[in-house]
Amino acid sequence: MKEASAFAPGHITGFFQICDEPEDPLHKGSRGAGFSISIGIQTKVRVEPAERDIISVVMNGRVTGKAVVSENVVRRMLAMAEKPQRVEVTHEIETPIGAGYGSSGGGALTIALAMNDALGLGLSYVDASKVAHLAEIECKTGLGTVFAATQGGFGVLYKPGAPGIGEAIKYDRSEELTAFCVHFGPISTSEALSDPDLRRRINDLGGNFVDEIRGNLGPSRFMELSREFTDYVGITTPRLKVVLDAADKAGVPCSMAMFGEALFSLVEKDEAGRVAEFYRRAVPGQNFRALSIDERGAHLL
Repeated sequence: MKEASAFAPGHITGFFQICDEPEDPLHKGSRGAGFSISIGIQTKVRVEPAERDIISVVMNGRVTGKAVVSENVVRRMLAMAEKPQRVEVTHEIETPIGAGYGSSGGGALTIALAMNDALGLGLSYVDASKVAHLAEIECKTGLGTVFAATQGGFGVLYKPGAPGIGEAIKYDRSEELTAFCVHFGPISTSEALSDPDLRRRINDLGGNFVDEIRGNLGPSRFMELSREFTDYVGITTPRLKVVLDAADKAGVPCSMAMFGEALFSLVEKDEAGRVAEFYRRAVPGQNFRALSIDERGAHLL
């Protein structure tokens, strides 16, 4: 039996534009701005020859039959193998699932990287990553998350598409930033991306905001645009709105993660103490985290 492991950082998106018109799924994706965080998903893959392909997926210690994206990636990778394989996938997910932290894309990407290594398929990093992108597009669980996880850092994806096709720029002082994150629950990305009214609202502003932040990439303007985008898109839940209103009164930059019932703040480190105190008061009893920015992006372990 051969095995390999990979890590992908969680990723939080502040605003974006849906770009799924191309027929070629490698050119489908999004334009958007966001940042990768120091926690994410670690995946171990174990493979051995078998009489037929057999797949098992474990998430945080539990066998699951609902890992649609993970199984999609595994089957795509198995199609490149010379012989049938038994595949055991073990995900250790530190980020909340379905709450706008990019866990689906990170899971897909870590499987692709690890299976490529374990099976000795010889794909490049970019080509293995494209497999994960295709799975996310097919399953409608994300658009630009895989690309973002390959990049790491805080930045803006200004040309949509899979890794090797999309293009991005990164903020060059991410080590000076701190991210605060708090989540309450999940929001279905696939349902959101299928809602015509919501798609229209997203694209009304998303593309223009990407163009603006590309020429003025910094945490303060990013948070301002993210909050304006959140208010316009209009999917905040009552408990998110309570905290957002409190943030406005306290002068704390705060916005909603796309898509999840979750909030975030991205600030300079000298603001971290004040922001941390706000969250302690605003969400008592609710876990919030202060995190650094992951600069490396997804990689084999």
